Amino acid sequence: MTPAHNPAKHAHPSESLPVRTPSVPLSVSLITLGMIFTQTGASFAKGLFPHVGAAGATTLRLTLAALVLLLIFRPWRQKLDPAQWRAVLLYGATMGAMNLFFYAALSSIPLGIAVALEFTGPLAVALAGSRKPLDFFWVAMAVLGFAALLPLGESSEHFSMVGVLLALAAGGCWAGYIIFGQRAGTGGGPHITALGVSIAAIIALPFGITTAGTTLLDPAILPIALGVALLSSAIPYALDMVALPHIPSRLFGILMSGQPALAALMGLLVLGETLSLWQIAGIAAIIVASLGATVTIARNTPPPVG
Repeated sequence: MTPAHNPAKHAHPSESLPVRTPSVPLSVSLITLGMIFTQTGASFAKGLFPHVGAAGATTLRLTLAALVLLLIFRPWRQKLDPAQWRAVLLYGATMGAMNLFFYAALSSIPLGIAVALEFTGPLAVALAGSRKPLDFFWVAMAVLGFAALLPLGESSEHFSMVGVLLALAAGGCWAGYIIFGQRAGTGGGPHITALGVSIAAIIALPFGITTAGTTLLDPAILPIALGVALLSSAIPYALDMVALPHIPSRLFGILMSGQPALAALMGLLVLGETLSLWQIAGIAAIIVASLGATVTIARNTPPPVG
């Protein structure tokens, strides 16, 4: 996955002509649509695995998305100082690793479970340094959800402990992506994401070439790969760019909490992946923990001064 960078932190009001901005309901609709595109793209990407493998699908998705973003945002027109370049390199590196781990996890576990396990990364960032009893409750809820998703006693080749560990590794990279993305995005804009995705594509490229070779250039799969790149990266990011400056960050966090459920739904509709009631309960527990942490942290955060 490629979570969107929040441009709301760097948006500045116009000092001249009034600009007509989307309403909150419209912004919510745009972000929700972007989430649907993201999980649909992940579902289609899994269909590429028999042809190019997980690493090959990752490479195609990131490379094609990078080309689209580079053509749209043309980041070469911007100047970055050495400190910004270090942050962008770390941002892109964690993005590339996150996608490689996530797609590798999809090879052996259902999409909904992979997204739920990956969500432990941003949840850990959100709860880092928590001291309030209610925060520990959300941690306990997330741990229970995680335990419910472990394939203990299961022998299915489609759901393995390796996949669980890969999804957790993707979550760890997502945590780094959030931290480094905030640093890289300070004073930046959409060109930062174009650079980050490009760096991620460069990191994924050797793995894709090693596993898939010239199959990556097969004309028969390139249209599907382009669709995955557009659905998973270019379109959701464009929608977020329009919507995020006009909704509260808490509302964005609440919307994002629904990603695991949406992933499970798309996994069922597109891939035919069914989950047990126990697994559904585990996903629900992680969603509740993420939702609760979002609301609690937003409530305890003092408003900005000035």
